[in-house]
Amino acid sequence: MKLSRWFKHALTPSWLATHRFGPTLSAEIGAAVMLAEAGQRGELRFVVEGPLPFAYLWHDRSARQRAADLFAQLGVWDTAENSGVLIYVQLVDHSVEIFADRGISAKVPQADWNAVCREMETAFKAADYRGGALAAIHSVGHLLTTHFPGDEENPNELADQPVLL
Repeated sequence: MKLSRWFKHALTPSWLATHRFGPTLSAEIGAAVMLAEAGQRGELRFVVEGPLPFAYLWHDRSARQRAADLFAQLGVWDTAENSGVLIYVQLVDHSVEIFADRGISAKVPQADWNAVCREMETAFKAADYRGGALAAIHSVGHLLTTHFPGDEENPNELADQPVLL
C-alpha cells in the first residue's frame, strides 16, 4: 500500500463524485447515454467514484481493477449480446477506464477505447467535467454504432443514469 495514495483517498470527502457530477450533469449524462444507445446494440454504464474503498487501497488495486469489479457488480457483463461497456471515472487517481464486454471488445480495438479515455482525462484536467463526460459518451456511442449497429429491436437492458460512488 502506498501511503501517499492512501492519504489522498482517505482525506477526500466521500461526496466528491456527487459534487462534481451534480443532479443537472447527472441528468445530462443519462440523456446522453440514452441517445448514444439509439441505433446500436451496445449498453453503456457511466460510473464516477471519489475515494476508493479502503480494501482497494490496502491491496494497492488499480482503477482498472476497480472498473472490472464494478463491471461485474453492476451487471454490465450480463447483456444478451455481451455488449456492455463501462466508462469508469476515478476522480482521486485522475484515471478513466473503459471496460467492454467480449462481444464488443472483439470488434473495437483497445486503442479506440484508450483514445476516448485520454480525451476525457484532458477535459477533466481543465475542470471541464461536463464536456469531457458528454464527449466520451458520444464517442463511445459512435464506436458502438459503427461496430455494433442496431436493428428494429434494441432493448434497453441497463439503466442510463450514471452511478456516483
